[in-house]
Amino acid sequence: MDIRQMIESITREILQSMKSETQQEKREKWLYIFCDSRAHESFEDQFIALQNNGICHDILFLDGETSSWLGMHRIECGGAGKLITADEYAPIPMEVPKEYAGVILPEMDLDNAARVAAGMKGTIKAEIIFSALVLGKPVLVGEDVPGLKRADRRTLKTLTLPKPYQQLFLRHVNEMKELGVEFYPQKQLADAVIRKSMANRRSERTEAAAGSEGQVAPSAKLLTADWVKAQEEFPDGGLVLRPGTIVSPLAQDMLREKGIAVHYEK
Repeated sequence: MDIRQMIESITREILQSMKSETQQEKREKWLYIFCDSRAHESFEDQFIALQNNGICHDILFLDGETSSWLGMHRIECGGAGKLITADEYAPIPMEVPKEYAGVILPEMDLDNAARVAAGMKGTIKAEIIFSALVLGKPVLVGEDVPGLKRADRRTLKTLTLPKPYQQLFLRHVNEMKELGVEFYPQKQLADAVIRKSMANRRSERTEAAAGSEGQVAPSAKLLTADWVKAQEEFPDGGLVLRPGTIVSPLAQDMLREKGIAVHYEK
């Protein structure tokens, strides 16, 4: 291969890689927290649904109550008021939610529910939930869980808590809801994330339009087909234009196909 061709090929690959990374950074990303390295296997369909809707996710596996794995980095917490990292590149638990749009915990146990409800830290789950709530990030938890850890179920050979503990767990769940934690059936967690993501996108588009020098369509002298094509949706199924705005024939056809009613300001 000619040296020029080789340099051109390498340059193209680098530019394509940079473009992919930039697009990846723009995509919303959520964090799943699982009890162990096998707990995520039944959630593969949810991961596919998120990917199809342009939502990224990372998985954090608990390696005990006070340690976990996020990618290749082991994260540890040393109790309330004492935070450590297992390697120099690993974030402390309190820092983890800063990089995500929200946190998803398919399972919640009695111990961690009590900690969260009381505002205590000391475990990976409790510290991440505390941090996410303080930062105003959504925390989604599976509601159809027994309140008994996977490890405890395997050790004790039982699937449910005794009734008094069940009642205590439900009290903690209600207290967590008051703090802002949202509960959904495990199978609907991805759907809840998708709904929130779509609502955020609509809100961002509305804010962007409101923050600009008037919306493009009402203020423009000519409404083009390109502008209509760029709009993902129209609020209330209508479009209000300023007097004197001209709609191109192709734009009229596209609006008609979309079922968008056009009105002029009085």
